[in-house]
Amino acid sequence: MALKPLKLGFLMFPGFPMACLTSAIEPLRAANEITGTRAFAWVLLGESADPVRSSAEVRFTPDEALDQAQGLDQLYLLSPPTGSYADPRHSPAVLRRLDRAGVTIGAFSGGIFPLVRAGLMEGHRCSVHWCYETAFKAEFPKVEAEETVIVRDRRRITASGAGAVFDLMLRLIEERLGRDTMTEVACWFQHPFVRDEDARQKVPVQRAGGTADALPTPIREAIRLFDAHIEDPLRIPDVADAVEMSERNFERLFKRETGQSPLRYYRLVRLSKARQRVLYSDDSLSEIAASVGYPRSGPMARHYAQAFGVSPQNERRALAGLRGLSGAMPPES
Repeated sequence: MALKPLKLGFLMFPGFPMACLTSAIEPLRAANEITGTRAFAWVLLGESADPVRSSAEVRFTPDEALDQAQGLDQLYLLSPPTGSYADPRHSPAVLRRLDRAGVTIGAFSGGIFPLVRAGLMEGHRCSVHWCYETAFKAEFPKVEAEETVIVRDRRRITASGAGAVFDLMLRLIEERLGRDTMTEVACWFQHPFVRDEDARQKVPVQRAGGTADALPTPIREAIRLFDAHIEDPLRIPDVADAVEMSERNFERLFKRETGQSPLRYYRLVRLSKARQRVLYSDDSLSEIAASVGYPRSGPMARHYAQAFGVSPQNERRALAGLRGLSGAMPPES
């Protein structure tokens, strides 16, 4: 008896990450080709039948509108964090109807934002890309966000980025067609290894050209403490004491490993968290400043401009214009 295809739907929002879409479809296509079967089927969806422009400025024409989708086994939302519903009453209602019908629903990268806004993540864990984490937790403090690359929690599946999406599709291929087929698909694309679903996301060390997991244990622990104390910054001597080093030796080792002093690094971490909220939230600068340990917005804005070469106000204005051009959201009036 022929295997019934597993049918996946990909709901595209304007400005969605194109790499996530291709990372999902290409391994499924390869699995079908390798096995000579139609083990997987997929359909591109939009809120309407109008073309949807991706983050790479490439337009994709939906095969169907969301409310016409039928026979789906899984549905994934692809969106920037700022993605919003063109029809904020009807479209989330369609998603909830599909959920009640037993469709597994998930999101890739910024797609987790509209998925939560549809009311479909209550009581579920999710994967959130590290570069959106601060903005996500500020908007959705009750949703449990994890640092793992993939989270499968009952009928919710979330993947943090394009590489994680590829890994997720390899898992689906293994479960449906076996490990040999999954391995061959990975080798087709020279995918170097398949990460476990509970693998943590790789996070860059600020301006050091490496990732945090490669650092010595005291420096990794210091960075963990920095991340845990964004709103209430720690004193550097207290951090040195916490990692059981003298302040002098700690500062010397930290600078050797990261190229920056602990104080400079810590400030950049806080400013990077602020930048997420500047780019992906509507919070006021005063609220953002308080969330990263600045009593007033003025000093934060000054340090922000020094770090990123643009003021938070101007960066937010520029991004709004780009979103308007790409269709992700209308420009400010």
